[in-house]
Amino acid sequence: MSQPSRRRAVAAVAALLAAPCVVSGALAAPAVAATTGATPVVDFNGDGYADLAVSAPNGTVSGMPQAGYVSVVYGSSAGADTAHPQLITRATAGVPGDVSEYDTFGRSTAARDLDGDGYTDLVVGHYSTPVVLWGSASGLSGGTVLTTPSSRLAAGDFNGDGYGDLVTDSDVGLQVSYGPISRTGTPASTDTLPFDEEVDPRAIAVGDMTGDGVDDMVTTHSFEEMQYKSRFWAGGKDGLSHTYKTTGYYTVGGVITDVNKDGYSDFVALQVDQVSETRAYDAGAIRVVYGSASGPSTRTAKITQDTAGVPGVSEGGDLELNYGDQFGYSLAAGDVTGDGYPDIAAGVPGEDVGSVREAGAIVLLKGSAAGLTGSGAQAFHQSTSGVPGISEKGDYFGRSVLLGDVNANNRADLAVAAPNEDGTYADSGAVWVLRGSKAGLTTTNITSFGPRSLGAPEKGARFGDSFAR
Repeated sequence: MSQPSRRRAVAAVAALLAAPCVVSGALAAPAVAATTGATPVVDFNGDGYADLAVSAPNGTVSGMPQAGYVSVVYGSSAGADTAHPQLITRATAGVPGDVSEYDTFGRSTAARDLDGDGYTDLVVGHYSTPVVLWGSASGLSGGTVLTTPSSRLAAGDFNGDGYGDLVTDSDVGLQVSYGPISRTGTPASTDTLPFDEEVDPRAIAVGDMTGDGVDDMVTTHSFEEMQYKSRFWAGGKDGLSHTYKTTGYYTVGGVITDVNKDGYSDFVALQVDQVSETRAYDAGAIRVVYGSASGPSTRTAKITQDTAGVPGVSEGGDLELNYGDQFGYSLAAGDVTGDGYPDIAAGVPGEDVGSVREAGAIVLLKGSAAGLTGSGAQAFHQSTSGVPGISEKGDYFGRSVLLGDVNANNRADLAVAAPNEDGTYADSGAVWVLRGSKAGLTTTNITSFGPRSLGAPEKGARFGDSFAR
């Protein structure tokens, strides 16, 4: 391969692996103050079953390439109800705005009950101004344009008043819109956390690290090839603090959940080196920073595929187009086993399966009184017995993950995506839902679906690029 060709290939994969989507951590049920370590609840129709909002930002809509869309698959007693999906685009009735090429509608999403009516609402955006789709007994409908930017979104309850709050980025920092947010898009109040350009937040995690019942925020930062240590921002009765303290580590993305059930949620994230341009070649590592009354504590743990009990082997890459495993590239939190301890699903999108390079996998790490360890960990990929499909080069199975109880049996189920999965067309994408059980994840009653089966645009859609949370 020529040097220019190799550089283009490096850039393409680096873009895929080095920039995880915005992640918000453990959120409470709609219109209820955050519960430490609770499994995220995304329930647009309020029926008690967790719903999936799957982004396909490269989907062609109304002939416009990369206009983007979101497919909603509602939960039910039988699991993910793929027979009654909902397709949301700029062309959907009630959704404001026009379909535009390269808009990548759905690249960023956030889910929370913003108006306090008991139904989760969905905020969708990216290059254009974000839109709120309002939850109801019949699901998502209507839409309201917000006036804030939208390349990064996160939601939580940062002042503990029971209303969802929305965080978006802007040229001057993070904009916080405190709920309730009206159907006209007007928040109860707003605030701005200023940032210099060099430390502009690249991802946001939300959850209650201090155990006071109010959500806190951890932001991760990078600029060009340089990484900066992640920052903790405490929530309180007056909202998010304007001062921060560092977590002490260079991390990307992450979730906040109480893995050891001590009353303080913990920050779990992909740990990286200070120089971020090499990240695509990393084997990957997960850093756990345990919570305390003052936020991030000095108690931490590092977990890799070489940790005892964790399936696989930590494998890095090199400059000859052999990319690293990226263990922990995507993360999700939820109680899969029903024992009360949140578990962590870790995407390993660069994992080689046999001789198939970058096929991808996921690993489930189980929470316990001792914290997050490798004990009882499980691994799945497309070559695992019972998992539909075939491991293929460059699928990046595990590029995005989400834990939610789609059948309301008090055990979180895992939604895992491979946005580069080929269907009728290349890179159409697909999603699998593995059920939770007392023993962990199981392939029994596994569900898999892609855009074609949901009646959504397929060609190059990158279906499963992210999940709303």
